[in-house]
Parts: sequence; structure tokens; C-alpha cells
Amino acid sequence: MNGIYFSCAEVTSLSPHGFWLQCGEEELYLPFVEFPLFEHATIAQICRVKRVSTGRVYWPDLDLDLTLEAIRNPMAYPRDSMNYDC
Repeated sequence: MNGIYFSCAEVTSLSPHGFWLQCGEEELYLPFVEFPLFEHATIAQICRVKRVSTGRVYWPDLDLDLTLEAIRNPMAYPRDSMNYDC
């Protein structure tokens, strides 16, 4: 996924249970229970994240594209509706 990147996205903390993602002024928690494709990813794969629009982040090493809304409210978005292409 190539293009213009908006603001920044950065992983600020990792634990055995999930990780924290800073997107602009907002910090979001992604628990591995809700986002299982990250559970077996390497630290480098998780930390290499790009904000590709105001409401979307992309992990190029995992070919994983998520909306911030899906991260904020994972229960409202079934796993099949998320772009799990890896």
C-alpha cells in the first residue's frame, strides 16, 4: 500500500497481552484477544505501522489494514469484516 501518510502512528508499549498504539493525540489499546493476527507477529512487524489516512492504519509487514473505529470498538466489527489479508 503506497501513498501519502497522515500524521503519525507509533506503537508506544507492548505486553504479552497486547500493545498501545499512538495515533496523533489518541492512544489506543489492541489486545491480542481482540486482534489475534498480531499475537504471533514479531515486535518489528507490530512496530512498523503507518497512518495512511485520518481514520486508517496499515502494517505493511503483515499486510494488515484497520480503521481506527474498528480498533476503538472491536466488538462492533466482526473479525471477518476487518482486512486480515495476511
